[in-house]
Amino acid sequence: MERATFSKYSWVDFAFSLVGLCTFLVDWGSDVWVASEFYRRGDLVWFGVLVGLMVLSSAVVQTFSWFWFTYDRELPGFRARTEGLSVFFRDRVKLSCALHVLQLGFLCRHISAIRQGFRVWWRQEGGSEYAVYLTHDLSMLRLIETFCESAPQLTLMIYVMLRTHRARAVQFVSIAASTTSIAWMVVDYHRSLRSFLPDKAEQGRSSCLIYFLWNLLLIAPRVAAVALFAAALSGYAAALHFLTLWVVFTLWARRQGTDFMDSVGGERLYRATVGLIWYFSWFNVAEGRTRSRGVIYHAFMATDGAILLTTWWCYRDPVQTEPYALALVVALPLVYLLGLLFKALYYCCFHPKLWRPPPPPAREPPPPPAREPGRADDLPDAPASFTDFSVQDGAPSARLLNARMAGHAARFYSENALDADHEGAGGAEPPRL
Repeated sequence: MERATFSKYSWVDFAFSLVGLCTFLVDWGSDVWVASEFYRRGDLVWFGVLVGLMVLSSAVVQTFSWFWFTYDRELPGFRARTEGLSVFFRDRVKLSCALHVLQLGFLCRHISAIRQGFRVWWRQEGGSEYAVYLTHDLSMLRLIETFCESAPQLTLMIYVMLRTHRARAVQFVSIAASTTSIAWMVVDYHRSLRSFLPDKAEQGRSSCLIYFLWNLLLIAPRVAAVALFAAALSGYAAALHFLTLWVVFTLWARRQGTDFMDSVGGERLYRATVGLIWYFSWFNVAEGRTRSRGVIYHAFMATDGAILLTTWWCYRDPVQTEPYALALVVALPLVYLLGLLFKALYYCCFHPKLWRPPPPPAREPPPPPAREPGRADDLPDAPASFTDFSVQDGAPSARLLNARMAGHAARFYSENALDADHEGAGGAEPPRL
């Protein structure tokens, strides 16, 4: 596999860290404002649901952050390479535990990343690899926080507006904050994935735009369909629908044999979180038949969305919903279809054609890593291999790379080739759907 030049920390990374912190604070502030408005107006049920989402999301994110802190301390050479760079965590286990219990671990990670980034970018000090490492962890935590809080909260706000047939300014602020959080997560997560590409396979702005559009166009109809379903029946029906699909998705993630976390308890939490993410959007978590899984998932979600929309149409209030009912029934399936078309366009025209070398035949040594001038994979338009990012292999690495984000990048960018690789590996265990 090819080793690309390690991506250095730049002013763009620093700007992303600042915007990420601002987005987090604005989203948190809007949540508190909406919750206080619900309480002041006597809407205690919605107040309880919103506060419950905030507490659950914060607890999940803090738990992931704590798990990663404990994992990183066990990495060979990690503490030696990051000595004196971290602001809050360092090697103070009790202080770090207290910060996470107080729900401040995620915020402290933001501050640590900004401080380290300022030292690297502005003062030209060392520690660039550690600054990039921190931004990758933040990107993954934002992804988790978005689908644990922002997407459910956006669904709740739309449901409240549909249920009461009126909208207040505070609700529009909450919807805007949640939408901004989701949009920023998509951009930031894609940027983190791209950092693991070889230089010759770097993606341009068109690729980022298409990636952003197909994610937004698939998430938006899903959120709207769930909110409409809840408005037509009740919030309890929507909760039952969510719990049923969450259990199914969690079991599916377990069947795929994910290995993202380094402990049994952490892996169980990860699979439960994946089940929550899948309720809103596709998220590849395991190698194998990724294309088949994606087709199964989108077919299931399209069917489920159609059922939710049909249920709303049958049980809606025809008088109150007359101005927009037909437009929604037509627009939501078309938007979802458009999102699928943008996704297909991305994989056909913008997805790097990365490959992994096939496994060597049984009982035969692998071929020598000779690299001659004029070789096919040296050509600009030839398929590019993935960057070698092994960091948790039991020996100190010369590079400080984030294996968690690197693993997701490997599964994402190898999506078009993995099916053939697994089918051609003699004697290998068939991948699970």
